Amino acid sequence: MSLRAPRGPVAVTAVAASALAAGLLAVPSSASAAEIRVHDIQGSTRISPLAGQQVADVPGTVTAIRSFGSSRGFWIQDPRPDKDAATSEAIFVFTGSTTPSAAVGDSVLVSGTVSEYYPGGKDAGLQSLTEISKATWTVRSSGNALPAAFRLSPATVPDRYAPEAGGESIEGLTLRPRSYALDRYESLEGMRVSVENAPVVGATNTYKELWVTAEPHHERTARGGALYSSYRDPNAGRVKVVSLLPYAERPFPVADVGDALTGTTAGPLDYDNFGGYTIAADTVGERADHGPERESTRKQKADELSIATYNVENLSPKTAQSKFDRLATGLVGHLASPDIVALEEVQDDNGATDDSVVSADATLKKLTDAIKAAGGPSYEWRQIDPVDDQDGGEPGGNIRVAFLYNPERVSFTDIPGGDSTTPVTVETKGGKATLSASPGRIDPANDVWKDSRKPLVGQFSFQGRPVFVVANHFNSKGGDQGLDSRFQPPARSSETQRTGQATAVNTFVKSLLNADPKAAVVVAGDLNDYQFAPALADLTKGGVLTDLVTRLPKDERYGYVYNGNSQVLDHILTSSALRRADYDIVHINAEFADQSSDHDPQVVRLRP
Repeated sequence: MSLRAPRGPVAVTAVAASALAAGLLAVPSSASAAEIRVHDIQGSTRISPLAGQQVADVPGTVTAIRSFGSSRGFWIQDPRPDKDAATSEAIFVFTGSTTPSAAVGDSVLVSGTVSEYYPGGKDAGLQSLTEISKATWTVRSSGNALPAAFRLSPATVPDRYAPEAGGESIEGLTLRPRSYALDRYESLEGMRVSVENAPVVGATNTYKELWVTAEPHHERTARGGALYSSYRDPNAGRVKVVSLLPYAERPFPVADVGDALTGTTAGPLDYDNFGGYTIAADTVGERADHGPERESTRKQKADELSIATYNVENLSPKTAQSKFDRLATGLVGHLASPDIVALEEVQDDNGATDDSVVSADATLKKLTDAIKAAGGPSYEWRQIDPVDDQDGGEPGGNIRVAFLYNPERVSFTDIPGGDSTTPVTVETKGGKATLSASPGRIDPANDVWKDSRKPLVGQFSFQGRPVFVVANHFNSKGGDQGLDSRFQPPARSSETQRTGQATAVNTFVKSLLNADPKAAVVVAGDLNDYQFAPALADLTKGGVLTDLVTRLPKDERYGYVYNGNSQVLDHILTSSALRRADYDIVHINAEFADQSSDHDPQVVRLRP
């Protein structure tokens, strides 16, 4: 379990009352020791029928212990299971910040209060963990054999992810572990599970977690990840792996996507608010280095204009020089020094210090200096400072989008008048489209940009031809319910704002094309949404833009990895005048434990 957020005691009475009001609980008249075993506590739904009640002398074998952090305790599993596949035979005994005195292999009798714990709080929308809290226990014997681990595999994990509930809670539904993956995992809550020779689909992160899949042949990327290509298929075999062993005793494997954990990885099946179902492993397989190397794209030809997009992840002068150097190496060595770069998440000159500073010249100078030191061109930049604390992101950071460009290959058409609040408009001069200001912000007063980055449009000239580039960073997915939410299908509330943002950019691009149907327009950036999402449908509406990711082979459509899913968040789109487009997602970050950003950059080479 992640230690990123403290875990406090459960409000058992409130949980039980809520469940009773919803008709989810049937409270028995008694809960005597002779009657109650773990499967009776777990029941055949996600909520215990005994939530809020005291239980006494519940038998089980201690299978694992969490002896660190504020969420200490141990798991017990009944060595005498019932015949109902829907009822878990294990449960977590929560001891708070106290290290439990039990030992693995102890046969115990546990007494305490049955409670439902919601990771992140009930309002987070996640599923609950059934636990025994305020516990006491007696040890009957020690050194007992542990129950065999349930093997997660294509034969045991259904492809269908979750039951359909019209967006309502699935807590009251009887578990169908042979029909739905979420039901299968819930039916195994707390039980020992295992994966064998598991492909790594999410690289080791700073919290010593990684993701594997129990379905090694299902929807894979060309480089070994788990491809997320539709809302209907979230890749049911994904599970997170954390270690119950002290890192000094057994270092956690540092693995990249495409690697594998060979042999057996096993432990109790847990659940947390930073990834859902998790193997709390007491046995971790050995890392096998199967992952591909970081990619490099080809250099643009003399008559090709290369445009890249790169989310540099909260970059400020306070960022370590080593990150600037790595970003520079990526831009020069792996992206072949693009002519134009649309940057996202450029912070102001003192980073997350929350004061009136909004300028970012120091940030951009430090980056361009690093690029030059890495053998790249002497990039110049254009950007517009935001209004303080109005564009979202890290408080005080004032993230914004910005352009870098190589003046030896392309020129920037400076047109005065652009500022943080004045909307840029399209004008016609000599039958050609031009901007009222360059750089300029698109419709900055529109409510769709509230607490979000405003898109920046710049007019460039390449070999005498005007090219319009729009840099974007749409609002995040914050507030959306998780794939493993107890509400199915999960609500994606953040989509509303992104579709509005997409419509605003689409409208602006249409105005350019109305002025000049042959205008060369490139829309690029971190759109925080998938190629199959409504926002991309609205952005491309009317055929004004082509999302270049849809031209790639299906197994190459990704540049970001989240919770073990390789997916698309960043995009480059082009107008119809730019038919000859050589597009590449350059995999140098998202699949690797060692990252300079959590996004992979993208580049397109064009002949305007």
